[in-house]
Amino acid sequence: MAPTFDLIGLTVADMGASLAFYRRLGLDVPDGSDGAPHVEAALPGGLRIAWDTIDTVRSFDPDWVPPKGGHTVSLAFRCADPAEVDRLHADLTAAGYTGIAPWDAVWGQRYAVVYDPDGNPVDLFAPLPAT
Repeated sequence: MAPTFDLIGLTVADMGASLAFYRRLGLDVPDGSDGAPHVEAALPGGLRIAWDTIDTVRSFDPDWVPPKGGHTVSLAFRCADPAEVDRLHADLTAAGYTGIAPWDAVWGQRYAVVYDPDGNPVDLFAPLPAT
């Protein structure tokens, strides 16, 4: 039997801050989990996403250090339409998150990037209307 892709894992410095960010993106993160060392949430299609604190990761990999000089993961959220990309980007940046303002990408999508509390790029996109 071949392995089945099942989970996306993120290592976070501040569990509460990270979960608050992903809740704003609509993920159904369990209530009361902001102080937990490990949190999981179901994603569409049967996948799961998990967050582990740095201390949790170091409990089984004592030499682990955060990556330097680049990102090791990028997540992308499909939006209903270009207006939702703009609205969601505006909501997140108004809440203090930084990123790249929405633009019409040459590949036919409205696109924006917002960085989560650990600096991971989170892409927001929607197909542009056919012209």
